[in-house]
Amino acid sequence: MTAELLETHSSSRPGKVPLYEASTQFKSWRYSPERLRDVRQTLNAGAVAAIRKTLETDEPGSSTSVSFLQPDDELLLVKLYITKIPQLCGHFRFPEEVEATAISYLKRFYLKNTVMDWHPKNVMLTALFLATKTTNNPISLDSYTSNIPKTSQSDVLDLEFLVAQSLNFEFAVWHAHRALWGLWLDLQSLPNLTESLRPMEVYETALKHVRTSRFTDAELIYAPSQIAFAALSLVSPFLCQKWLDSKVPPDPTAAQSSLQVLEQTNSAIGNMIMQQGQPPDVEAARQVDRRLKLCKNPEKVVGSKAYLTRRAEEERRAEEKRSKKAQDMRKISEGEDPFGSQLVGRQESPSVNDDDDD
Repeated sequence: MTAELLETHSSSRPGKVPLYEASTQFKSWRYSPERLRDVRQTLNAGAVAAIRKTLETDEPGSSTSVSFLQPDDELLLVKLYITKIPQLCGHFRFPEEVEATAISYLKRFYLKNTVMDWHPKNVMLTALFLATKTTNNPISLDSYTSNIPKTSQSDVLDLEFLVAQSLNFEFAVWHAHRALWGLWLDLQSLPNLTESLRPMEVYETALKHVRTSRFTDAELIYAPSQIAFAALSLVSPFLCQKWLDSKVPPDPTAAQSSLQVLEQTNSAIGNMIMQQGQPPDVEAARQVDRRLKLCKNPEKVVGSKAYLTRRAEEERRAEEKRSKKAQDMRKISEGEDPFGSQLVGRQESPSVNDDDDD
């Protein structure tokens, strides 16, 4: 945990690689703030261009009056539905692991897709249902959907493969709340640190900060141990210093360098938790949602001309595949090799005369 806590995006330490850095989360779902912004802007620009082209194909000039969503608009709407996940988990009494995992899935999905293609409501419901399975806390689909108003089983099933595919089928998530518990256990083992100096209220308050961090981009930028340490330092700098004293390198020069890195990271995460960890303005999110109805990808709107055109093209391709398969099966039944006729005119290899000993 110490190595992860002191790491930076540009660090390249020789020796053994920390376990976290060997995970798919570190390799696939870690970004710098600049890279994260670029990903969202690129996705947004691509979606706007595709939707504008579809609208213009259907009705020339129709896209000029459309107010497309900006990356910040999309993020606001996603954040609104992130706040719905703890509410649903409380209703179903899911453990914290399910809640944290579902939130991670929802964030990751919208690093591959945009809300103009897929509305966050059903994606959120699907991400939560998927999280119950990947964390080994399963619930039947019927029990799940029947307890959520205006939700059918198809609302979840229709998107389940898309969500899993968007996650690269990488379902394991390393969480800050587990790292925080590890820090707390370490503190319990330190000498001369009595229970009166580490009251349980400190841990509980730090855990609230970890939960608040889920409403931010912290987990996409920093390691779970860094988030956990920052949450604890917001509550008790004294305990954090005690923990550091037991972990930092004995070499003064190395210790000073590590502490400088940690101080910068700690400050950035703490500011993120305190400044960006609040639930979004509901009315502002509703305004974005109303705009979304006018700029949603028409190919995803059931019954629209673009949707019907796309479905017709998909059915045409599917019919071609079925016809080719039927043709191949007919060739087999008629004795014809579907891979082509046997090559002719090839010279036979001379046989070996086993009786010739010379």
